[in-house]
Amino acid sequence: MKKLRQRVRKSRIVKNVLLITLGSFIYAFAFDWLFIPNNIVMGGFTGFAQTLNRFVPAVPVGMTVIVLNVPLFILGIRRQGFRLLLSSVFAMAISSLLIDVLANAVAFKPIEDHLVACLFGGGMVGIAMGLLLMVGATTGGVELAARLLKYHFRHISIGKLCLVLDLSVIALYTLVFRNISDGLYAAIAMYISSLAMDAVIYGRNTSKVACIICSEGRRIQERLIELDLGVTNISAHGGYSDSEKDILICAFKPTRITELKEAIMELDNTAFVIICNADDIFGEGFAQFNLDSL
Repeated sequence: MKKLRQRVRKSRIVKNVLLITLGSFIYAFAFDWLFIPNNIVMGGFTGFAQTLNRFVPAVPVGMTVIVLNVPLFILGIRRQGFRLLLSSVFAMAISSLLIDVLANAVAFKPIEDHLVACLFGGGMVGIAMGLLLMVGATTGGVELAARLLKYHFRHISIGKLCLVLDLSVIALYTLVFRNISDGLYAAIAMYISSLAMDAVIYGRNTSKVACIICSEGRRIQERLIELDLGVTNISAHGGYSDSEKDILICAFKPTRITELKEAIMELDNTAFVIICNADDIFGEGFAQFNLDSL
């Protein structure tokens, strides 16, 4: 049993390292390919470092990000311990290193359509940040700040928190360089980034909930259990029909919607079924909730 736990732990560590590396590469590639050549500022510390680099080209963006992140990491460790430090320092170091390496190795050319650069750049950055946050890592800066703010603003998604902080940096950039067009393009990119980030982080928890009002509640319940679907049976009284009814509540993954409908209609074709999207479900058979959840 001990050896099995060790193998599982090692497998999880390898998976996390691969996801952090992949996310860092996507982040650095999007930054060097779509943001820098098209003068689209990033939010957060990267955007601040990008602004500083415009004034002092000799100061590399990646190294500046590392220096700026040190105080924030100290605050982060107090909240989440050294697990945050190890994973995030690795992510920050890899992404910052890749930013400088790719910038020196490849001469990226501007894309003619700035809007295309914003859309794809924002999407790639959002995916990268989502992958990192899924394994408890960040590149520091806004992502880490948003991660810490999440403890106090539980009702706001991590993507929206990042968007608010990013827009603040973009506003500063716009005021400094007096370039409204670049600021607006950057705002579009960060908005797309927040949507992509939330899709990666919360999309995997998206499920559906069926509310089944029927006369054959017991038979449908048994069939759903045979299909390994959890179900709750509530006795009710139909207002229109003035008869006894059963209300079955069933949460399930979207891929199982067809077999659920077939099972219901096969046993009771007069059943009234309401199926809704559930953005977040936790509990047995679904995600587990803890205070560190995003």
